[in-house]
Amino acid sequence: MPDAPVGRRSVAAMSDSAHYDPLVHVGQPDHPDAEAEARAVLGRALRDLGHAVSGHHVPIDLLGEAADSLRGLVRRFEEGEARNRMELAQRHARWDPAPADGARMYGHDERPISGRASPWGLDLDIVRDGNEAVATVTLRAAHEGAPGRSHGGIVAALFDDAFGFVLTIMEVPAYTGELTIRYEAGTPIGRPLACRCRLAAQDGRKLTMTGELTDLADGGKVLARAKGTFLTIPPERFLAGG
Repeated sequence: MPDAPVGRRSVAAMSDSAHYDPLVHVGQPDHPDAEAEARAVLGRALRDLGHAVSGHHVPIDLLGEAADSLRGLVRRFEEGEARNRMELAQRHARWDPAPADGARMYGHDERPISGRASPWGLDLDIVRDGNEAVATVTLRAAHEGAPGRSHGGIVAALFDDAFGFVLTIMEVPAYTGELTIRYEAGTPIGRPLACRCRLAAQDGRKLTMTGELTDLADGGKVLARAKGTFLTIPPERFLAGG
């Protein structure tokens, strides 16, 4: 027999400043704390540096100076104790309610696409709109593939991450089973975009999601469409890792 449909819990309101981790669903009243904020500021600086390097001509001496400075910082950071994601999951082994309709949503701070502290982040602004997750973003120089256009892999990663916030709304853990992207137009660099995703169907543990990426500066023109298949797992198994 197929698994029972995924149930919904009551929705709890969260302030815009609350830190929320949709991968372990922990509302953390003590965050953003000083370290989390400092890491978020550093993450943004690292992303800005990457785009500045990719998008500007500078003297060769400055490139060498930057490389030497960064290597020195790497050595200093590597002197610190190793961190890992499971530390948080083990401290907060529970599943919290979804954010309220209209609330902003945040990922694990080091999450590659939406994490505030991630050097690989896209600086997304994500909100809940009913049962949909909507991520707005402006891609920058380091995201460029073909001239003036985003690399296709960036678009795919954006969809995969945005689908994860639909799981936040549903209050279920799941892993990506399949992701299909249809590119309908080039995704521009330097223009505001919106990635809107929702649950389209459910069959036991199997969730089917759909989404669209649109150009907000061009009347909502559809740039890409995505379809994803996700398989739910028990929260305790997800929180255990592996």
